[in-house]
This record gives sequence, structure tokens and C-alpha cells, in this order.
Amino acid sequence: MQTVVFRAEIFKEDDLYVALCPELNVSSFGENIDEARRSLQEAVEAFLEECEQMGTLQEVLEESGFILKNREWISRQPVAEERLVVSAH
Repeated sequence: MQTVVFRAEIFKEDDLYVALCPELNVSSFGENIDEARRSLQEAVEAFLEECEQMGTLQEVLEESGFILKNREWISRQPVAEERLVVSAH
């Protein structure tokens, strides 16, 4: 069995917490951070199961930047992360 290690970003939007896996463009939500995290895990599991059933799991993971190491798909890790600003007209 292979596992997938992914990044989760969690944001507060109004009264809910939104959880996002940016590499796979999968999101979910909850009333608190833990609930949003669990909901995202379930959503990612469902997405990956569907990809596996369609026979596209490896292709989707590779195109999303994941690398297979010792039966574990790991999302790419940035060498730097910054916030940049541009002017919107």
C-alpha cells in the first residue's frame, strides 16, 4: 500500500474554516480547525480513490508535483516561500 503526504492550508472565512490541498486543488470545510482538517483528509481520500478507480492516480500525482519515495507520494517542497505584491489596475 502507498501513502500520500500532502500539504493542508486552513483559512477562516466568516464562521467556517476552509481547508485546502493546493497541489490537488481539493478543499473542504468545518466549524473548527480540527473538523476542517478531518474533512479535507476525507475529501482527498475520496479524490484519490476516484483517480485510482479511473486508472489515473499515478498520472495525477506526478502532474501535481508529487514524488514517489519508498512507497510514499510526497508533495513538492518549496525552496523558498514569499509573499509578493503587484498593483492591480
